[in-house]
Amino acid sequence: MALKSCNKTDTNTYEIEVTVDAKTFTDATVKAYMKQRKSIQLPGFRKGKAPQKMIEKAYGENVFFEDALEIVYPEAVQGAIDEAELRIVDQPYDLDVVSMDKENGVEMKMKLTTYPEAKLGEYAGLEAEYGETEATDEDVENELKNMLDRNSRLVTIEDRVAEMGDTAEIDFEGFVDGEAFEGGKGENFPLELGSGQFIPGFEEQVAGHKTEEEFDVNVTFPEEYEPSLAGKDAVFKVKINEIKTKELPELDDEFAKDVDDEVDTLDELKEKLKKQISERKEQTAKTEFENALIDKVVDNMEVEVPECMNEQKTDELIQDYGYRLQMQGIDLNTYLQYLGQTMDDFKEQFREGAKKQVLVGIALEAIADAEKIKATEEEIEEEIKKLAEQYGMEADQIKAAVPTEQLSKDIATRKAIDFVVEKAKRTKAKVKSKAKAKKD
Repeated sequence: MALKSCNKTDTNTYEIEVTVDAKTFTDATVKAYMKQRKSIQLPGFRKGKAPQKMIEKAYGENVFFEDALEIVYPEAVQGAIDEAELRIVDQPYDLDVVSMDKENGVEMKMKLTTYPEAKLGEYAGLEAEYGETEATDEDVENELKNMLDRNSRLVTIEDRVAEMGDTAEIDFEGFVDGEAFEGGKGENFPLELGSGQFIPGFEEQVAGHKTEEEFDVNVTFPEEYEPSLAGKDAVFKVKINEIKTKELPELDDEFAKDVDDEVDTLDELKEKLKKQISERKEQTAKTEFENALIDKVVDNMEVEVPECMNEQKTDELIQDYGYRLQMQGIDLNTYLQYLGQTMDDFKEQFREGAKKQVLVGIALEAIADAEKIKATEEEIEEEIKKLAEQYGMEADQIKAAVPTEQLSKDIATRKAIDFVVEKAKRTKAKVKSKAKAKKD
């Protein structure tokens, strides 16, 4: 078995000619015969006892050729790919068997899609904004407001109308063209006014009414709503059974101790929150800085990506999503039925993200090659140890499940990111005025 020729025919495309010698192919016909003979019966022979030559005489010399080709194909093709030193990203295609017989063996042609050659642009000395990392007093106050909200309780009110922010327990039934529609009825539903749970305009019309009051709410279903109701006018008959409002606790030392047993005063809580918020902002700034740099690396790179790589990455992302759903006890197909989506529609949501991930992977690998960045044995062992702890497995199990080559590549990729970041320059993020931020 050998590589006869290898020619580049297009970007990321090669055509190779592969030969299998006569002896190897003949031996493969014997293996194919041994595999099939139990199911073959010839006159004068018991089932499974007919000699290979007799079967070939009766059915033609090529009776076992197809199965023999399947036997020799994987090793022959992989050997030729290795000899040509090609890195393929998809299965061979356009297979053409030029000749196949016992005297001369097999000669075949096929096309291969190879890993793209990237032409890196500038990747060292890039500039990107690094966001603010210090928590402000306003950040702390907002965090405290959220904590108060989370620790609030609902109390019933009877002396005023419902307001936005209240929770109204309502009975309702919807009608389109005077007919009630499926799913448009509920009793004692706790609707937080302003939460956006219901159709646009619904909650605003509940506000302004009192407990025990009955009234109509007139709305129009959005165009992107469920097809049978999309764009239609509807009338909901509504009755408010009860109105509740949030009662917030006092913001004092007692509150601080209640929400965090490691502090004794409100001031201590504020200091702790300030530190935590600063740490979060630091991590966010770091991540956004890295992402901005990698985006520039990709923009500066010239490369033609085979579509099969984008498809494979899209499928990987969907499989990962399905696995995470499965961990929650939800089947992906059931989830799609719930969304009212086909698999093709669902895949479209992942395509752009998949394309970007492919480009980033190509760019970082090219940087690792250019800078001769490699994973050390110690780093690989440390990665195996970390994965073993993460998944509750033994190190040997990780080694069996994840090829060392893949671990080495992942580590080198991360080191390539570190290289780009270390060589980059931070610029101060532009602070938007509050007026402009509101407008945006």
